[in-house]
Amino acid sequence: MVFGVLIYPGVEELDFQGPWEMAGMWHKYGGGPKPVLLAQSDAPVSCAHGMRVLPDQTFATCGALKYLLVPGGYAAFEEMKNPLLTDFVRQRSEQVRAILSVCSGSFILLAAGLLQGRQAATNWKVIGMLRQAGVEVLEQRFVQDGKVWTSAGVSAGIDATLALIAGEAGEAVASQVQLNAEYYPSPKTYGTAHRAPAGAAYFRSL
Repeated sequence: MVFGVLIYPGVEELDFQGPWEMAGMWHKYGGGPKPVLLAQSDAPVSCAHGMRVLPDQTFATCGALKYLLVPGGYAAFEEMKNPLLTDFVRQRSEQVRAILSVCSGSFILLAAGLLQGRQAATNWKVIGMLRQAGVEVLEQRFVQDGKVWTSAGVSAGIDATLALIAGEAGEAVASQVQLNAEYYPSPKTYGTAHRAPAGAAYFRSL
């Protein structure tokens, strides 16, 4: 009963911290799997904005996983070329009940061969890149296609993880997670930047 959360140098902090919080609340209040940080080595991982994080387990020492989360950030485009990481993701994807990417973590799933013939979401900045790679990209907050979940950028991973919890454990458990995380986002949007033509359809319409 482990919810694996992948980290690597340059990973976007909220991409994994937000889902980690949801998974942690699920574990604490709903009997869900324990979240565990996974990395290629046991060295501290320096994240995109300077936070340094200690992995719990390495690829070599990691046991069985029930779920796996793959976060993004600009560093994902380097990590998608890392065969040790993509092999780990590919192999574990065959064993888990669900695999979830956040933001540009979708490109790691792509490199691991997990997006062929699937619909997916990703960060609004790289929607065109993922489409050019042959993926049917939906401009939504998150997308489920079978056991593969993909989300839009950064904070969207929170919503995707909460939806996954609802799908796996039921809405009553997801409701307790949402309550204990006090995750009731304000509907307020600031300014008009979200209406730029380059943005994703789901937030341009707000």
